[in-house]
Amino acid sequence: MIACGIHTPGQVMAAHRKLAADFGHQADAVVRAARERQKHQEKPTNSVDRVRESLTFSRDKNFEREAVVDERVLIRDGLRRGMGDVTYAQVRNNLNARIASGEFQTVERAHMPGRQFTTAKTIAAEHEIVSRVRYGRNQIEPVLSRPQAISVADQHQRLNRTQRNVVEDVLSSPDRIQGIQGFAGSGKTTTLSVIRVAAESQGYQVEGFAPTSRAARQLGEASVQAGTLQGFLARSIPPMPSDHKHFYFVDESSLASTNQMRDFLSRIAPQDHVLLIGDTRQHQGVEAGRPFEQLQEAGMRTAKLDEIVRQRNPELKAAVEMLATGHVSTALDCLQKQGRVREISDADERIRTIARSYIEAPEKTLIVSPDNASRRDLNAAVRQQLKAIGTVGSEDHSLPVLVQRQEMTGAERSWASRYEVNDVIRYARGSKRLGIEAGEYGTVVAINSSGNVLTVERSSGELANYDPRRLSGVNVYREVVHDFSIGDRIQFTAPDRVLDVANRDLAVIESIGPGGQIAARLDDNRRIEFNVSVHRHFDHGYAVTSHSSQGLTAERVLVNAATGVHPDLLNSRFGYVSISRASHEVTIFTDDINKLNPQMSSDVSKSSALDISQTPSMGQAIAIY
Repeated sequence: MIACGIHTPGQVMAAHRKLAADFGHQADAVVRAARERQKHQEKPTNSVDRVRESLTFSRDKNFEREAVVDERVLIRDGLRRGMGDVTYAQVRNNLNARIASGEFQTVERAHMPGRQFTTAKTIAAEHEIVSRVRYGRNQIEPVLSRPQAISVADQHQRLNRTQRNVVEDVLSSPDRIQGIQGFAGSGKTTTLSVIRVAAESQGYQVEGFAPTSRAARQLGEASVQAGTLQGFLARSIPPMPSDHKHFYFVDESSLASTNQMRDFLSRIAPQDHVLLIGDTRQHQGVEAGRPFEQLQEAGMRTAKLDEIVRQRNPELKAAVEMLATGHVSTALDCLQKQGRVREISDADERIRTIARSYIEAPEKTLIVSPDNASRRDLNAAVRQQLKAIGTVGSEDHSLPVLVQRQEMTGAERSWASRYEVNDVIRYARGSKRLGIEAGEYGTVVAINSSGNVLTVERSSGELANYDPRRLSGVNVYREVVHDFSIGDRIQFTAPDRVLDVANRDLAVIESIGPGGQIAARLDDNRRIEFNVSVHRHFDHGYAVTSHSSQGLTAERVLVNAATGVHPDLLNSRFGYVSISRASHEVTIFTDDINKLNPQMSSDVSKSSALDISQTPSMGQAIAIY
């Protein structure tokens, strides 16, 4: 029996080693991988820590985008983050304990079922910006005396009555922080240009900021040196001498969040002026708060730029004025009587009709749609029509582009389970520990949910394993393949400093070469070239969402207003922004005229944490300086 196969332990080990070598030492590789994963595993947490972590995640996720959150939403997302390891009773008890500690505070909201909460941190941020504005009233030397400001306005005969009033009010104001509430198409650029020249003549350094790269570029049309608000907040600012005076313009202030406004106002020096410019009826930002509107409610001195100059047609101008002042139902009735509203109940036929209308004057026309799904359908329908008449080339080039996962909040980007394999990550800040450079891209290849670890393949082919909680400043995308042809209109979906393009800039493709080399001409007539291996942030640009359209102007605007979308997408802000883009002609295409009026008349606004009547006294405000 011994001769038939019983071996010594040494012989058995040698046989195992030979077998392992024959199959590439797979067992050793498994052990090494397990040990590597173990390095990144978090220490086991007890149930109390896990419950608190889950509710903290829910807090961070929800209060990133709203100042007031429903109790049920907080508990729901806490349970989801607990991944079955925490119970409803545990999350509710933790919430009650944190309410008792003052971290969460109840907010009274009429007609709202269930309890609504905000946080002490949110209340403090809103208090701070209101206090800074109130404390800054009558605290600074005006740029010009009132007679001097009137003289400056008189020198510019092209200014209309409201533009002259705004110039006079802004230049003679003794307030450190003031505002301009301007209707869409009211000649803001012309007005700001006059204010800039006057401020510079008095020794002020004028600098502009905006929450979006395109809005920052539009400040450049008034010859204002401008950048994004986020870029300004990210850079370190050296102390300035007391005789160095700034005059800051913040355009599209309705898009700024409470945290952005607080951080910006905390940086201004006592001798600096700030001018917040925006329109409370246009779109608001993604992040929490509505500071521009809230500051006006708190008494911020605000000049009114309310004479529209964009619309050439008197009837269309009257309708836009109604929209700008909140008379949405009356405006829609007028547009319908003017023949500017068409009802087409079948979705496919409505899309085809809009596409056919577009090609009648493509170089003068913009399509606006409430959601990305219908926007994609419209882009496809327009391309088909343009290819049929030869405006767009017949040969398609399938190119990979990146689509941002906009639903992911900052809190969700720190949770491995919210990622999917093949997600593309862009590292805005990079990581010295992982050797990842700022601006680098990586692809998710594996997800360890229990350990909260991502495995990402870098462009070099190396793998990086890390806990996403330890690496902030990332954007997450999905790669999709779209067909593009010569003659296609495209919109850029992210800014690019090398190309000098802003987010939502529009261009026409002039050539597509081997390897995805593209030459395109921007609407400002600049020609640019890029390779899709380097820049994948673009999409078809025939139809845009109303958020993307804010700041654009076109002679003709075709509005797709399907009433089946979520009220967050089709509401009074959508109607005002979309229709006011048109300088000459607008047509609204809807599936149901009877449903359109009430839905587009609805107001969907960001919440605020405090009632202005609760704001601190002047003595409290002084303490923040």
